[in-house]
Amino acid sequence: MDNRGGAVPPGRVAEGDFLHWQEDDLAAKLPAVMKSRKGAGLEGLIEGLEAVVINTEPGRLEPAVEELLKFTGLEIKEHFADQKATTYVLGTRDSPSLVIGSRRKGRNPFSPFNQAERASALPNTRLETFVFRARDLDTYVDIQRDRGVGFLTDSIIDAPDFRFIQTNPSRFTGNSLGFIEWKGTGRSFAGAGAKRLPITLIKPDLPWLSLIHGLDHTATRVRAIERNNAIIEFLSLTGYHFDFAVFVKSLNSITSVARLSRDDFAMVFTSGIAPYTDDDTSGPTEKFIRLYGTRVHHMAFCTEEIDEVFRELGSHGMEFLVDLVGSPAEGLKQTFSMPSPHTMIVNEYIHRYKGFDGFFTRSNVEALTRATGRQ
Repeated sequence: MDNRGGAVPPGRVAEGDFLHWQEDDLAAKLPAVMKSRKGAGLEGLIEGLEAVVINTEPGRLEPAVEELLKFTGLEIKEHFADQKATTYVLGTRDSPSLVIGSRRKGRNPFSPFNQAERASALPNTRLETFVFRARDLDTYVDIQRDRGVGFLTDSIIDAPDFRFIQTNPSRFTGNSLGFIEWKGTGRSFAGAGAKRLPITLIKPDLPWLSLIHGLDHTATRVRAIERNNAIIEFLSLTGYHFDFAVFVKSLNSITSVARLSRDDFAMVFTSGIAPYTDDDTSGPTEKFIRLYGTRVHHMAFCTEEIDEVFRELGSHGMEFLVDLVGSPAEGLKQTFSMPSPHTMIVNEYIHRYKGFDGFFTRSNVEALTRATGRQ
């Protein structure tokens, strides 16, 4: 079984109907990127993903939370408000948290990235920030400022349980990266002056929801001409390394994977091979970006007994972009939900069978990429 999904070393892809050879200068740039990161003293300062931050329109916050409670294994851990936003924190065992909020006032630095044709109706809605654990935040910030990295605040934010700072949104992805340093054993995401609110939204009592676990990966759609810059920027800001890329020539699409380790959350970037020209020839990835802008397309949740989960999700109102793809023989099954009307994010459910030690399979990548054309 090709359990790396046809993946090969950076800069090369396998020949065949599905993949093709393509010279890629990312391979030539990566050694210098990693050397620069190490030479700057950044290695070991940033660890794994702690949370993702999603912002919604004010009237859609509770519906977005209810939807996640209904269709994932996540439960509400916190509910609080401060002068700027109302926030829920959702979590499950051994997973990054989902911090879902709605701004009540103040400038939205992500607004410029939410103006595409099908995004402009929800101008404040997107997965905005990936928050990583930091070991020595002061040193990290000093080094990155010297390297020209810009942050949204002049100084590190101090909260009862943590210290925090985040980058300006990337011009390549529209995403920000946040860095959190916990002070002690407390793990509350509430900032200084935040007011605790009662938790009134109820997790449905559906036993099969326990088969849906935490975040496996997310995938950000980026333009073909900015793919390399987006990946290099991410590697320069974190402890991740570039793992592999899968090229789908027939759909003009590249799926690139960066990883911290095989057991950690993976960051996926999907772009065109060639830039957008028109809807008919540019493929679903570049078409998605034209319609929605660069943004996180989906969140993938590790899932057991995916056939049962798929049936139950459908019987409880979830609609899908694609049926289950893959098989136990291939080692992997996946599906995409329709995008949420409240967050604009697709849920992926992914089941890797025992003995499968890869990440994707060839056929699944093609089927899921094609499915985004239905949006």
